[in-house]
Amino acid sequence: MSVASAVKDQIQQIGGGFMFSREAKAFAAGVGPGFMPGYTRGRGGVLGDVDADVVTAAFGFFPADSIRAAWESSASVPAARGAEGYLRACQDFGRRKLASFAHVERLAELLDRVATAADPAGVVLFAGWRALPQAEDAPARVTHLIQALRELRGGLHLMAVRASGLAPRDAVLIAGSPLSSGPDQARLYGWSEPFGEITPELKGRWMQAEALTDELIAPVWAVLDDATARELVELLTACHATVFGPR
Repeated sequence: MSVASAVKDQIQQIGGGFMFSREAKAFAAGVGPGFMPGYTRGRGGVLGDVDADVVTAAFGFFPADSIRAAWESSASVPAARGAEGYLRACQDFGRRKLASFAHVERLAELLDRVATAADPAGVVLFAGWRALPQAEDAPARVTHLIQALRELRGGLHLMAVRASGLAPRDAVLIAGSPLSSGPDQARLYGWSEPFGEITPELKGRWMQAEALTDELIAPVWAVLDDATARELVELLTACHATVFGPR
């Protein structure tokens, strides 16, 4: 198994866990009612005070009207302040979840090595999140770097979905999320029903997009030699178990 495949779920799920954490919810409560305004302003704040279509382009898998409604309803919070607040929530999530994780310093070191070496071309949310200032403590750095690398894979996956001739909405309907079926995830994002049939051809295109994503992200992990790559996989697996284990 490639490093990209071996760490995909850990990065996706830890980053997703942050977005539904008590820290993220507390941030969102100060931005606007419901999930989307805080999520959109926080995650997309690194883009600056841009038109909502720019956020739609970066997020990729959401309908434009949902993003515009969320982005404009949270406009009282400047983009930079939204990014700072969401980053702080991300860091505080790491401090709460990883305070007792014995290998947190080493994991932060390896994640930083990967994120620093990654090419940001075409993955603007990754570039924005990587540019945010890192905290001095390792638990906060780990969750920040995981979020940045989650944006890296997400941006490359959007490219792969488009290159495979698959509409972003159909990718959502096929993939869903660890917590929701495809249709439920599409409803959460704001896609309108009826969704239409997911044919074997569309599923084949999605599988092609997944394989292409792994191919695109493979050079990111090549900065590590084989032994260090195995170490990172082990540490991320242990980190995932710590984040989602018993409190």
